[in-house]
Amino acid sequence: MADYKDTLNLPDTPFPMRGDLAKREPGWLKQWQERKLYEKIREVSAGRPKFILHDGPPYANGDIHIGHAVNKVLKDIIVKSKTLSGFDAPYVPGWDCHGLPIELQVEKQHGKEIPAARFRELCREYAASQIERQKADFIRLGVLGEWNNPYLTMDFRFEADIMRTLGRIHANGYLYQGQKPVHWCVDCGSALAEAEVEYEDKASPAIDVAFAVKDVAALAKALGINPSPAGGEGANVKGAGFDLPVYAVIWTTTPWTLPANQAVCVHPDFIYDLIQTPKGILILARDLAEACITRYGFDAVEVVATVQGSALEYLQLQHPFYDRTVPVICGDHVTLEAGTGLVHTAPAHGLEDYAVGGKYDLLVDCPVGGDGKFYASVPLVGGQSIWAANKTVVETLTNSGALLLEIKLKHSYPHCWRHKTPIIFRATHQWFIGMETTGQHSSLRTAALKAVENTEFFPAWGRARLEAMIKNRPDWCVSRQRNWGVPMPLFVHKESGELHPRTAELLEQVAQRVEQQGIEAWFSLEASELLGAEAETYQKVSDTLDVWFDSGSSHACVLKRRDYLQHPADLYLEGSDQHRGWFQSSLLTGCGVDGHAPYKALLTHGFVVDGNGHKMSKSKGNVIAPQKVVDSLGADMLRLWVASTDYSGELTISDEILKRVSESYRRIRNTLRFLLSNIADFDPAQHSLPVEEWLEIDRYALAMARDFENDCKAHYEKYEFHFIVQKLQAFCSEDLGGFYLDILKDRLYTAGADSRARRSAQNALYHITHSLVRLMAPILSFTAEEVWQVLAKIPEDSVFLHTWNDVMPTQPEEDVIRQRWVQLRRVRADVQKQLEEVRVAGKIGSSLAAEVDLYAIGEIFDLLDSFGDDLRFVFITSQARLHQGGHPEAVAGEAGVGIRVSASPEQKCERCWHYRADMGADAAKPGLCGRCVSNLHGEGEPRQYA
Repeated sequence: MADYKDTLNLPDTPFPMRGDLAKREPGWLKQWQERKLYEKIREVSAGRPKFILHDGPPYANGDIHIGHAVNKVLKDIIVKSKTLSGFDAPYVPGWDCHGLPIELQVEKQHGKEIPAARFRELCREYAASQIERQKADFIRLGVLGEWNNPYLTMDFRFEADIMRTLGRIHANGYLYQGQKPVHWCVDCGSALAEAEVEYEDKASPAIDVAFAVKDVAALAKALGINPSPAGGEGANVKGAGFDLPVYAVIWTTTPWTLPANQAVCVHPDFIYDLIQTPKGILILARDLAEACITRYGFDAVEVVATVQGSALEYLQLQHPFYDRTVPVICGDHVTLEAGTGLVHTAPAHGLEDYAVGGKYDLLVDCPVGGDGKFYASVPLVGGQSIWAANKTVVETLTNSGALLLEIKLKHSYPHCWRHKTPIIFRATHQWFIGMETTGQHSSLRTAALKAVENTEFFPAWGRARLEAMIKNRPDWCVSRQRNWGVPMPLFVHKESGELHPRTAELLEQVAQRVEQQGIEAWFSLEASELLGAEAETYQKVSDTLDVWFDSGSSHACVLKRRDYLQHPADLYLEGSDQHRGWFQSSLLTGCGVDGHAPYKALLTHGFVVDGNGHKMSKSKGNVIAPQKVVDSLGADMLRLWVASTDYSGELTISDEILKRVSESYRRIRNTLRFLLSNIADFDPAQHSLPVEEWLEIDRYALAMARDFENDCKAHYEKYEFHFIVQKLQAFCSEDLGGFYLDILKDRLYTAGADSRARRSAQNALYHITHSLVRLMAPILSFTAEEVWQVLAKIPEDSVFLHTWNDVMPTQPEEDVIRQRWVQLRRVRADVQKQLEEVRVAGKIGSSLAAEVDLYAIGEIFDLLDSFGDDLRFVFITSQARLHQGGHPEAVAGEAGVGIRVSASPEQKCERCWHYRADMGADAAKPGLCGRCVSNLHGEGEPRQYA
């Protein structure tokens, strides 16, 4: 038997079957850096329309985790896809550098007894070291960007521009100083931003407390002049007066706030019953009264009167343990969800209390210091921590008889996101950005809600979430009592606390100094240097800015400062928690300065969970570090996982999931290797053919590639990357591997090397490969670059220096061709099913050992008949015969064609493996069929369709 291997056009490519990504990717990175790829992208993109994705800065503390990797990979996919779409899309990464976590790390390393200036210096050094660590990991993920010139919130110019942003917000009328309750962390010793608060379950003492009615005559008058729900007048108790004491009953889970009580609040529209009990007459909301009486364990009770809440307004009550009279007030925030329907009100310890207290001019008296302890002068609980005071208050109420009930209640309670400890509401003198303050045109809340309306959201549900947060959020407390932060460069009158009348001018003078020397320029500044003699009456503000104000000002400090960017940005992209954080702080600073959002669209991704849907934590041992995945599987594998997951919900990762991703990658890589190996000798300059001269199946393959490309581009436009991965997998495994390439192998390997049949196929493969590598490049960046080096054969070139549409040709009658082959593929699927049944029965080996007879009528017959002898190549059988009509032994396929499969009686060609009747037609080549003889020594086998 002769060996005809050397006569075949066997695949050949330097593109290896195994990616070996973990070992080979660093080499690509090195090349990108040496060749200044990012800078070259900027050069070729110059003059194109801009697309700006503004980076939300990660915090400069600790190694990156899997959530960081998801975030940066998603951003990189978008930036690269926009570049390939024909935009100029520079990417400037950034870092958030100030704040308490860095202070805590420096304290751990160096202790607390460090001069303030030196402490800030150490904080700056620590942040810089963390940035370098994180930067290396981000670069390793294949993220292209301006890594040599990122933005840092601790850069001197950035710090100065943060101050200028504050100045513009003040100039627009939104900044004020006030004493109101804010989230306060005892461990931080500072106010917290909304985004720094998380909610965890906590067990608290839930108590029902009786406030005695002091003015019984006023109560009797209220009962007499207010109609009862039945329409009659409310009855006086026992006729002329009250024979039993009367109590307004409140319910609270924070007994320690009772020393600050200034009122009891009722809802003006609720109905309240006066119920005679063994403890006296209790005032309770009618809808909650039965549950309360049951809780208290009373059996014999009687409703002796009824009154509407509004009639109780200004009724005087006795504080349960202080010599203080407090009023009944009315508020719409009172609910019937729990408790008694009467709310203990301490304006110093709650936002709703503060708001309703303002309407009644209640005293905002905060008896608790920043350390969480009562001031020594406070009666009963002076010097105690608030948690110890809970016990003291309960004991006092018990001894006085004012305590009706105490139980332990597990409920959701605010905690510090850093220390994981319960926080409190505490009224302090702070600086606020007012949500209802009217600036130049409207209130900040109105401007922000309008901006949300004008923003595009991915996914769409983000709009309702952010809108609800803006509608309900309190004024923004922007001042902090920290050391490592951007100072508030303000001067206030020593007695009145009023801002200096030249605040705008002074702030700019400070900003100019900070731009040269950093924030230390303010901390070392003597007031007299700027104020002269006025320093006798004005003093520097000692507060620093909320770090969310730092990052929230990045649009002013980056987008407006770098002339190759633009404002507003096209897109902000962060995790779903940033509706409370960076999205919101950026929105408020943007509206406070410019009257609109600094972004046109917001994209939100979910959090990463393990294979069982559990949150990752070191204690559970279910953390998957991105560094480990990259070191073992490669960054492209991590990128493929990110892209294949629907980021709008939780992103699930596990070793098993990564294994499936690896298998998917292997199928894609095998397809790429087949494509490259079969166009190794194809030179587009010499071998290109007009599309009209291609075989029809090759033209259909071009149509499939165009459909695939259009679908992918549409999904890139909508940031639907998981659909792109699905289509990429389907295109490689079904359209190419399971159909086109499967059919093509015979023509590629056995046709003449320079024949029209083979060159037609190579033309199609060339364009398919170009389309495929560009479409996958934003996701599988390293692999795409590896393919490009083999495809383009120009070492200095890169796939990222090109666009989607600079290769694929158009063709006439593409819709007609597409329709023909879609129908033929349905028939082919039926034939393949019958071939497999015959193979399983042991009647044939491969499909080439079979012959197939087809029975059809009408349009489907005409379609099949038009393909002539090429049908056998479509079915990959040695013979395919078409008959008009039916046959009793034919199996009906779903496409409406009868199918009969039989084993070929002919001999097998040693070269093409087809079973042919013309075997040995050339006596000198007895092992070859006639088509192989023609392909090797004659004009070549005629092909028109397949």
